[in-house]
Amino acid sequence: MYEFTSRVRYSEVDAKCNLKLSSLANYFQDCTSFQSEDLGIGVDYWASNKRTWVLNYWQIDILRYPKLADYITIKTIPYDMKSFVGYRNFCIKDNATEEIVVKANTIWTYIDTERLRPARVGDEEKDKYALGEKLDMEYVDHKIVIEGEREVREPIAVTEFMIDTNNHVNNAKYIDIALGYVPDGEHVCRLRTEYKNAAVLGDTMTPVVYKQDNGVIVAFENETDNKLYAVCQFIYGNN
Repeated sequence: MYEFTSRVRYSEVDAKCNLKLSSLANYFQDCTSFQSEDLGIGVDYWASNKRTWVLNYWQIDILRYPKLADYITIKTIPYDMKSFVGYRNFCIKDNATEEIVVKANTIWTYIDTERLRPARVGDEEKDKYALGEKLDMEYVDHKIVIEGEREVREPIAVTEFMIDTNNHVNNAKYIDIALGYVPDGEHVCRLRTEYKNAAVLGDTMTPVVYKQDNGVIVAFENETDNKLYAVCQFIYGNN
């Protein structure tokens, strides 16, 4: 388990002063990055060993959105590791009420960055990531079924500001872009995202929107062969 505290910044909120979904994802990414850096197996370690962790799947359940200036604690719990796959929970606690207001489940793959294929997690990494208990939350299937009325939107060129240290589009950037296709006034209570193929600088992604009764799916396709980069599903709930 690893945690850090923060305060919700103006730059992280939407027009209603709620913490944005992409900001939630960034907090979770920061939390796991801080843990790895503190354990001595961070960005420089991965680069020198030609290895990295790649996110395959998010499930983020929002019980209540943190708001501007709230003091919060962000926590991550690695709870299982099998061969080249790792499983992590995340949560956000409102420090004023001690309530857990956001819960998340994630699945990661350990990658050999030279061969661009999965690699078995070494004993050194396994020993440093102490496993904990899974969060009490609903765990839904990690495969998103794409269905609904299909609508192709304008293609988007991948630019430098979207790229992270793995030289592909950062996980949170897909969420930020996909949020633009959620109708105004809809309250998202669950986000699921599958990451399928890495989009890199120079690629062009075509967002395809699928309207559903209780939400919307945004699939990012390659403009030439319809290969999927990522799929985001936003599920609506009560305000």
